[in-house]
Amino acid sequence: MGGELLRVDDLSFTRPAVGNENGFMLEVPSLTLSRGEAVAVVGPSGCGKSTLIDLLALLRRPDAVRRFELLGEDVAALWARGGADACSALRAERVGVVLQTGGLLPSLTVWENVTLSQQLLDRPDAAWAQSLLDALDLARLGRRLPSQLSIGQRQRVAVARALAHRPALVLADEPTAALGMDHAGAALDLLLTLTRAADAALVVASHDTALLRARDMPLLDCVSAGSLTRFEPASWARRDFASPN
Repeated sequence: MGGELLRVDDLSFTRPAVGNENGFMLEVPSLTLSRGEAVAVVGPSGCGKSTLIDLLALLRRPDAVRRFELLGEDVAALWARGGADACSALRAERVGVVLQTGGLLPSLTVWENVTLSQQLLDRPDAAWAQSLLDALDLARLGRRLPSQLSIGQRQRVAVARALAHRPALVLADEPTAALGMDHAGAALDLLLTLTRAADAALVVASHDTALLRARDMPLLDCVSAGSLTRFEPASWARRDFASPN
């Protein structure tokens, strides 16, 4: 494993009520990750897992944070200076995100979606992109549009796209939710293996605690008290996530 890649201490964020959804305050006392490490964020739907993923992806600005560093970059200082553009640039280069909905661009083919980040960063790597498609059983679908894919295929394309630019940090929000019980385990195993191959750290948000415990992943658990949600270690055994058996 490499050195410390992500460190977050005493982060807080208030999510206001929207429509029928209640507002809440989210707190993260401490979270650290190095290359080759993984953690699973667990809790029921609506507890704030997706909001935490957004915060780690630099898509939301914390209300307060004592320390927030990504690859040695002081993210808290970037936000304090109003550096939304700098945060966007850091995210584009160093972070890969797998959204619940896939989030593919409908007018681009599978191949174009997967390699888009490489093109935007001017770091073409067709061999790595092709290896991702091969591993995810998508090689024959490269010329198809997202509308021509099944839900499971779109989700696997989203995984390939998130890893295509070899990010240091991969954030996956319910990556197996749309796949069904028969395919969820294999998909998570692939995500772990491919993230490991990219020498990245991984944060997976999921409500499927049993699936994660079966892979012996450390858990960051949602602990709620009224409108306060804290993410605290549930079984914080630090470990390198070796390729699944």
